[in-house]
Parts: sequence; C-alpha cells; structure tokens
Amino acid sequence: MSKKLLALTGNDAAAYAMKQINPDVVAAYPITPQTSLMEKFAQFVADGELDTEIVLVESEHSAMSACVGASSAGARVMTATSSQGLALMWEIVYIASSYRLPIVMPLVNRALSGPINIHCDHSDAMGIRDSGWIQLWAENAQEVYDNLLQAIRIAENSDILLPVVVNYDGFIISHAIENMYLYDDAEVKKFVGEYKPKYTLLDPKKPTTFGGFDLPDYYFEHRRQMADAMTKSAKVIADVAKEFSKICGREYKSIEGYKLEDAEVAIVALGSTVGTARAVVDDLREKGIKAGLLKIRMFRPFPENEIADALKHLKAIAVLDRADALNAVGGPLFDEIRAALYKKSTIPVVNYVYGLGGRDMGLLEINKVYSDLAEIAKTGRAKDLVTYLGVRD
Repeated sequence: MSKKLLALTGNDAAAYAMKQINPDVVAAYPITPQTSLMEKFAQFVADGELDTEIVLVESEHSAMSACVGASSAGARVMTATSSQGLALMWEIVYIASSYRLPIVMPLVNRALSGPINIHCDHSDAMGIRDSGWIQLWAENAQEVYDNLLQAIRIAENSDILLPVVVNYDGFIISHAIENMYLYDDAEVKKFVGEYKPKYTLLDPKKPTTFGGFDLPDYYFEHRRQMADAMTKSAKVIADVAKEFSKICGREYKSIEGYKLEDAEVAIVALGSTVGTARAVVDDLREKGIKAGLLKIRMFRPFPENEIADALKHLKAIAVLDRADALNAVGGPLFDEIRAALYKKSTIPVVNYVYGLGGRDMGLLEINKVYSDLAEIAKTGRAKDLVTYLGVRD
C-alpha cells in the first residue's frame, strides 16, 4: 500500500479522485460551493494529466442531459453540482437512474433557495433521496476521496447500473483544508478498472433503445427492476469497501458506531457534524456519561436492519437532521430512523433540525442534545418530539 499525506480541501480531494478515475466525459456547470472542484479538475485536464472530454454547458439541466447521452453511448461519466444546480437537473436526475446509467456525481451540499443562501445544509440531497440514486455521505475530505473511488465501482457493477451521488458538506468540507492520504495512481487505476458497458447506443450489432415511451405494459416492471438493483447494491457496496480496504487500510461500512456498544443514549447523524459529535462523546465519557454515536454513511439503499440492531439497546435516541422535510412531523432522516426501529423497539426517538442555511453546529449545541437525552432516558418520555436546535425565537 503506497500513499502520501497532503493537506487538501474537500473539493481538491474530489478533483483528485476524479483525476485518478479518468472518466471519458465530464459535463458540468459551475455553482457555489462546487465551483472550485471543477476548476481544479479542469486544470488537470488542461495540463494533460488525463484525457477526459470536458463538456461546458449552459446549465445544470444540460450538464446531466449531456451525461445521460455520453453514458448511453458507453462512456464512463461523471459530473458535480450543488443546491439549485441539482434542482435544475431534477428531471434528468430521474432519467439517469431509470435508464440505468452508472453516472457518479459529487454533490457539495448546500441549502436550497429560497430565501437565497449559498451555505451548507442537506436539503438538496434529501430532495433526491427517492430518485433511484445510490447515496454515500462523507464526514471529511478523506472520505470524499475514498467514497468517490468506491462509487465508480459500485455504479458500474453489471448487477447494479445505478448512478451514485457522493455527498459532502459545502464549505465545512469543500473549502476547509485537512490532512488526508492520496493513494498511488497505479493502485487506484487497478482498483477502478476499465469500464465495459453492458449496453451502448454505439454498437450496431446489438441495437439498444434508451428513452422509449414506456406505457403501462412495461413501466411497472422497469421500476421494479430499479428497486431490485437498489436492494442488491447494499452487498456490492460492502464488497467494494472490503476490496478498497486493501488500498486505504480502513474499513468502510454502511453505518459506523462510535462508543455505541455500551451506550445508554446516542445521536444519529450524517456528514461533518459526526466529527463534532464524536468530540462531545469523548468528553462525556470522561465524565462517566454513557454517550454514543451512530454515523450513517450509506443512505441509499437505507440500511434499516443494521440501524435497528445498532440502536436497539439504547434508552433514548436523537436524530440530527440538517434539512427539514416540512411535513409537520420532523426531518427526513428522523422519519426513516423511526421507521427502522418501529418493529424492534419502543425506544424514545426525538428529532433535532439544525444548521439550516449554514448555521453553526458546535459543541454547546450537541452537549444540549445529550443533556436532553439523559433526561428522556430517566423519565422515559420527551417534552418535544421535534426541536429546531439553535433557532432564535
């Protein structure tokens, strides 16, 4: 295993992963906080370090459309976006998955307007949670890099052929510099392999249709095939992670518990907030409080059984959502965690919606969550099911 330690931003880490993957086509449009990712990648191409065809388009809708066309023709394809860019892609995002095209997209998470905002929350990713895209989440720049290298193998697996989005927090990860390891080009090239498309529009000996009008005779069956592929992808994600561990020296799982085995109370979270929560757990443990943490890395497919098993022994659970579902009953991750636990436990589960539009989530806020959990564990009931953490009255 050969690797070198560098200080990089999350966007630089993503660009470097894309460089090593060397996709045939990248079509993208600049949007904050994704822009520096594509600038860095375009510089690699301009310097002759890879032979990717970059397609400069007039909008994100066109970017994903170009990706669909290139992938249908048998190319290895990537793109990147954030927030409103993803919203403009919306129509084509669903088309990419329904055509079973293994496109990989770093999504630099940012609030959706309005009001107009350029800072981090998870409303963009949560908007496409049911679109047929596999979703991986990164806690830091290292995981951005590692997840992207794994994502291309997951998407292109012949039993899956679904697009993959790799999420990471805008500015908090995308623009912050962290120490991380990059792996040897030859090792990565061997791991990624060469993409051999199962279907391509450019093979006259095997005519293939993409985008046909799917009447009731077949639409239902095609949607079921997508669902089956999503179900199968959990094993493929695990297998790819196991193989990748030989390069990175770390183990990637769908979920990751931290001091969870003997915990009495725990937080469930996605993204960079996990790192902050981990520091709070360490501090509380020194004070004799049995606090734990569950990090969700794989959000689609949703690892329901693994989550239920990991949390079933707790006395109280708090789910942190950096997005509001605006459904009057809590955030999107909260809803799914409660559903996962429904069959296996009656543990009190509460929701904290936090950090919308980039508002800071610090040690004090997370300490408050654990303090609330301790009270819930003692009484067996929660005062409020959903709390907007850090919002002014």
